Amino acid sequence: MKFFRLLTPLLLTIIAVLCFAPAAWAFCGFYVAKADTKLYNKASQVVIARDEERTVLTMANDFQGEVKDFAIVVPVPTVLQKEQVRVTEPKIIERLDAFSAPRLVEYFDSDPCAVTDSVNLPAAAPRGRAVNQEAEKTSDRSLGVTVEARFNVGEYDIVILSAKESGGLETWLKRNGYKIPRGAKQLLKPYIRSSMKFFVAKVNLDKFEKSGYQFLRPLQISYQSPKFMLPIRLGMINATTEQDLIVYILSPQGQAEITNYRTVKIPSNTNIPLFVKDEFGEFYKSMFQTVYTKEDRKVGFLEYAWDMSSCDPCSADPLTQDELKQAGVFWLDDNSESNLPVSPSFRRPSPKNNVFISRLHVRYTRDKFPEDLIFQQTANSESFQGRYVLQHPFQGELKCQAGREYKQSLPKRFEQEAQTLAKLTNWNIQDIRNKMKLSIGNLTYSWWENVLSWLGLY
Repeated sequence: MKFFRLLTPLLLTIIAVLCFAPAAWAFCGFYVAKADTKLYNKASQVVIARDEERTVLTMANDFQGEVKDFAIVVPVPTVLQKEQVRVTEPKIIERLDAFSAPRLVEYFDSDPCAVTDSVNLPAAAPRGRAVNQEAEKTSDRSLGVTVEARFNVGEYDIVILSAKESGGLETWLKRNGYKIPRGAKQLLKPYIRSSMKFFVAKVNLDKFEKSGYQFLRPLQISYQSPKFMLPIRLGMINATTEQDLIVYILSPQGQAEITNYRTVKIPSNTNIPLFVKDEFGEFYKSMFQTVYTKEDRKVGFLEYAWDMSSCDPCSADPLTQDELKQAGVFWLDDNSESNLPVSPSFRRPSPKNNVFISRLHVRYTRDKFPEDLIFQQTANSESFQGRYVLQHPFQGELKCQAGREYKQSLPKRFEQEAQTLAKLTNWNIQDIRNKMKLSIGNLTYSWWENVLSWLGLY
């Protein structure tokens, strides 16, 4: 049985205009491409909507295989009841991914010979099984395991467990058809010591077949707890390579950050050569690996932080209020019981409309991330995005002094773009220059040979 495949980390766990605003806010341009989770073979995704001590957590699964083999065990801070668990549609997580993904944008230089005011000079781009229940209960007690709740939600059979010791929990799971990877016992201990419960789910095959769905839908749980954390340690048990985790944190306040590891911003607002337009996915993967290695493989990266009501440039439309509710946002003004996936004891929040999204990307291994992720909300509402700029040269005729100066400045600009790309990705600088020759060689300037010659590319 492929035991932990929901969310690799939780497994066994869980327009086109020039900008003249100040650089910190000049985020316009043509949107070209995005670096979404499709770039990664095993990218787990979690959505956390949190206000004060109230949390709605959505777990997307990347499970591949027979649905009968699917099962998850997720440590949770409290006993969950049926009304605190529901299934949602994968599209919501796809929308969050598309909206917040790092992006590539294009700018086009204006004619330097055009008569303009000084403020309008071309701006540089801003940087279940049937058993005797009584016998089962007796056996469970002997193992120190208590079945706190048992119910069905959608296509999932769910059990909430508490345990006194990890060996008993491991035995219970094995007896109930879960093939536990070697090493689970030791990693279960810290959760039991901290009195956490265990959310155990597997697929009810009859209900799944009747549902007509071809893929397993994300599970969503809601609870109230001072603990703002995400358990990732159990997801490392049978992991043989680095794991990618994308966490979308939705808050009525501002940016969220990791507190027990450093949170750093992904490199952003850099000009790169035009040929990257056709290789943006490979560029972003190489850049991420480079900065991940530079940071000693033990930081979380902020890839996006923005008020959900807007975007600039937009790689996807902001989520609607209905979509935000499906993503777990429970503090919107017009919320209703039907849209609030919480238990009766879940205190209704005061009316709010704001939703701020933080996209955190963690690539982790057991040796570099020995602890679960602990988060905190902040009041910082500063906008940030992973954003990479293609700056197209002006292609018209240039006869004025400003035009001649503009032409003279281009070789240095192109070389700087090449150097920047090499530094970001560790790609060979000469290979980059050769690709730039192919990329920019289509331009029809009479002076282009001189530019290429200056660069050593002609």
